[in-house]
Amino acid sequence: MSPAAGVPDFPPLDASGLRLAIVASTWHTEICDALLAGARKVASESGIDDPTVVRVIGAIEIPVVAQELTRNHDAVVALGVVIRGQTPHFDYVCDAVTQGLTRVSLDSSTPVANGVLTTDTEEQALDRAGLPESAEDKGAQATGAALQTALTLRDLRARS
Repeated sequence: MSPAAGVPDFPPLDASGLRLAIVASTWHTEICDALLAGARKVASESGIDDPTVVRVIGAIEIPVVAQELTRNHDAVVALGVVIRGQTPHFDYVCDAVTQGLTRVSLDSSTPVANGVLTTDTEEQALDRAGLPESAEDKGAQATGAALQTALTLRDLRARS
């Protein structure tokens, strides 16, 4: 898997001691399972061997579960996939999930990384799922971003 253009380097992190939660939907199982595998791999490489993992049915359920997880975790990773169909439902779900996750993160002052894929086609989602033939691993990227942000917040809070 070669990195896509513009993807930042994620240096190895020592996030041991951080409490990480991952909430992943189950629609498009192959894709969501691959996203979750990438997230678990980065967590393990960062010193977190047993993150809390919660599975939900669809993407629309992710924000409320993420909100609950922020109560006892230093970072939350949201994983799922929404693929455009023939109706405006795609737009409503994508907007609701994105706005919900952003609100949860800001209201809780806890990083909530948005690894919910929003694609026009299943092929685009597969290309971002972290499978051997994928160009990217958005599960891994979202986890790296969540952990890096949690470490940054921990450092900032220690200074105040």
